[in-house]
Amino acid sequence: MIEDGFLTTRLDAVANWARSNSLMPMPMGLACCAIEMMAFAAPKYDVARFGSETMRFSPRQADLMIVAGWVTYKMSHAIRRVWDQMADPKWCIAMGACASTGGMHRCYGVVQGCDNFLPVDVYVPGCPPRPEALIHALMDIQEKIRNEYSVTKDFESGKARDAIAPVRPRIVTPDGDGIISPSELHDQKARHGHTAIHDKNP
Repeated sequence: MIEDGFLTTRLDAVANWARSNSLMPMPMGLACCAIEMMAFAAPKYDVARFGSETMRFSPRQADLMIVAGWVTYKMSHAIRRVWDQMADPKWCIAMGACASTGGMHRCYGVVQGCDNFLPVDVYVPGCPPRPEALIHALMDIQEKIRNEYSVTKDFESGKARDAIAPVRPRIVTPDGDGIISPSELHDQKARHGHTAIHDKNP
């Protein structure tokens, strides 16, 4: 923070913040999961808190495809056509067991997971999953967006940049002098038998 009300930051951080809080879903409601997807945008669950309440039925205005329900081979061509018309950057959520793996529809006419023809970013388990699960998937997409390069990647040339480490929870070590991830703390306790742990890289 400097004088006169200015705040210094990275262009990537601002662009990713704006993108993550203004996702516009392209709803692909194909079966019963679509009812839960409608509920997640309704007032009770209020996805407007995350800036994604506006469903866009035009691929040219959407950047997040939600495949809700089982996908037939005949329908997969239409879904892929819509996906190709969406502008980059774009993301995809496979909602429910059927969209993720084919679910109970183990037959010749149903695609065994929409990742056979789409690049899926987040899978939501359940049959059907509750709206809270879809909100959690949306938050995962937001975290993914915030932890990636965006603008610099558009103009990048030469040597590739290192990936940004994802934002993960950190906790204070038992001695109170450092921070450590929950998984590292668990592993160290298992090795040393619940003794005091010192983090060398706080």
